[in-house]
Amino acid sequence: MNAEDIGLALQRIALQILENNHNADSIAVVGIHTCGVFLADRIVEIIQKNSSIGVDSGSLDITLYRDDWSLITQSPVVRTTDIAFGVEGKSLILIDDVIYTGRTIRAALDAIMDYGRPDSIQLGCLVDRGGRELPIQPDYTGLVTSVRANERIRVLMNEQAAVDEVVIES
Repeated sequence: MNAEDIGLALQRIALQILENNHNADSIAVVGIHTCGVFLADRIVEIIQKNSSIGVDSGSLDITLYRDDWSLITQSPVVRTTDIAFGVEGKSLILIDDVIYTGRTIRAALDAIMDYGRPDSIQLGCLVDRGGRELPIQPDYTGLVTSVRANERIRVLMNEQAAVDEVVIES
């Protein structure tokens, strides 16, 4: 995906969120660190441009909620969670860059519950690469693709990489 493809996908996701959430005043969008935060910010901007509602937004770090963090590193990098609104009564939209096994989303669900119980939680992702280990499916997806198990999908965002693109690495 190039920058134009990403922009169109985010536009489509934002409009689907508005279409599927009739009580738009209760929408809150939370990005999962790191690229999910950038994507969530862009989705919120599109929603606000296409409607007259204000959308609560935030960021979520799931590092210590992962069931495999000790297998990845002995010194995890913990980022800031910023949820400055009450999640009770919200239609919460979690945004991540790539969904693969579902473990990141499971960790995000655990983390969100520490902030309260939203009315609903929906999931949006830029890329769904398949290969789920847990029964988790996104509600909003920019691209569905298949890659080999030894390949990795990397989302590069202008906010940190000075380019918007999705690449497959071996």
